[in-house]
Amino acid sequence: MTAPAGVRTVLDTIVERKREEIARLPARTVTVEDLRAALKQRGSTRDFCGALLSPPVGPPALIAEVKKASPSAGVIRPDFDPVAVARTYEMGGAACLSVLTDEPFFQGHLEYLRRVRAAVRLPLLRKDFILDERQLLESVEWGADAVLLIVAILPQPRLQSLHDLAVRAGLSVLVEVHDETELERALALKPRLLGVNNRDLRTFQVDLGTTERLARRLQQLCPDPRRRPLLVAESGIHSRQDVERVRAAGADAILVGESLMRSADLPGRIRELMGLSG
Repeated sequence: MTAPAGVRTVLDTIVERKREEIARLPARTVTVEDLRAALKQRGSTRDFCGALLSPPVGPPALIAEVKKASPSAGVIRPDFDPVAVARTYEMGGAACLSVLTDEPFFQGHLEYLRRVRAAVRLPLLRKDFILDERQLLESVEWGADAVLLIVAILPQPRLQSLHDLAVRAGLSVLVEVHDETELERALALKPRLLGVNNRDLRTFQVDLGTTERLARRLQQLCPDPRRRPLLVAESGIHSRQDVERVRAAGADAILVGESLMRSADLPGRIRELMGLSG
């Protein structure tokens, strides 16, 4: 289900605010050479895709999210300590981490990326609403190894240019879709990572059937498994049964935030989700 035509959604509001933030960034052109130089100055890049291919636990590989709040749920973890959460995720067997950096709607911060990077060895995804090349440079400078590109908020030429720029520089890119039209747009990029968000960002309704439906369509469009991107199921994963359901559909990895962040026992919650004993 999508919002009726002409109805303003929360996603519209988020994107409008993000454009205002971007307008305050210093005007400049960002090239591949700029991004590569920033990565070199930072000193290291962690292989996000590689970590998903050989996770410490799984399959599917776990991308654990460092997340304080969301527009749909409000404050999820009042005693939020991003470094403590990240360290617990690492000890619990997460393959990669997703760090929310949007401030107005998710109470994130770019500083969390830097602090988390200094505390753990796992590859980091900057989870935000990327619309501009300058945000890619920001992502590198603050510690991201991967960035999220949401197909729903980017026209195809901008989606293509941002994806190509990031990949050529050495970043991993998680290309996120929610429906069949977005899936076909994403596949035109030949991405290594494809995220299926089970939450409709316009209505915030969640349906794990979205992963099942789009995974089937992905298999039709890319019958050779060697040519398919790694499939990441995002949102709505709250139980071991949910994990098994999306894995059976074809998910190589899961991105989990809220159901982990609400738990008072993060290590135990990870073990439960991943089907680990002890």
